[in-house]
Amino acid sequence: MATKIRWIIGAALVALLAACGSAPVGPGFYRVQRGDTVTEIARANGQSVQDIARWNNLSNPNAIDVGQVLRVAPPAGTSTAGAMRSAPRVSRARPAAPARETAPVESAAPATPISLVWPARGAVIHGFNGRDSKGIDIANTAGTPVVAAAAGRVVYAGSGLRGYGNLLIIKHRDGYLTAYAHNEQLLVKQDQTVSQGQEIARMGSTDSDRVMLHFELRYEGRSIDPARELPPR
Repeated sequence: MATKIRWIIGAALVALLAACGSAPVGPGFYRVQRGDTVTEIARANGQSVQDIARWNNLSNPNAIDVGQVLRVAPPAGTSTAGAMRSAPRVSRARPAAPARETAPVESAAPATPISLVWPARGAVIHGFNGRDSKGIDIANTAGTPVVAAAAGRVVYAGSGLRGYGNLLIIKHRDGYLTAYAHNEQLLVKQDQTVSQGQEIARMGSTDSDRVMLHFELRYEGRSIDPARELPPR
């Protein structure tokens, strides 16, 4: 069951990594992977579907191809349509199988490191490996406080992504995102600004076989090991 959930996580999370062996894309761009939708790509990068479609001249935002490179940051001198007021509807259909990865893939080292605090107390029961685990799992009891690892803006709060349960995604400065999955209760809403260390959720087991927090860190849409940026404890 745990293995199946980790595979679902690898397939369903917004802004999946570019496949191994494909040419890298520059900052502000994203290479479409199997199972991606424009809605998920837009949400992962804190943009609106309308802006993604406009920047890429997409007459039909539902028609994108695997391997296609999309602009996910505004061109110079271009404004965005503004913060999304409500989460777009996400299809409940089973996501397409993830592309096979032969080795861990991470982004290049960020130019500006992010200062994080631990998002929850507890034991790390599963670490990052870049393949079937894009983050770390922290186990504790139901109701354990979950806090924002860094200050930022909530760009997603809901349960529309299979395998993540009650999920929060926070956008931070310099192209960073953090994700907090399987929560029992969400305490903040989409578009809300949060401070570092602010309680944002309560740990739970939604879409999981045990109580835990699945925590991910992304830079320019690519997974990086949260343990590298978290302080020792």
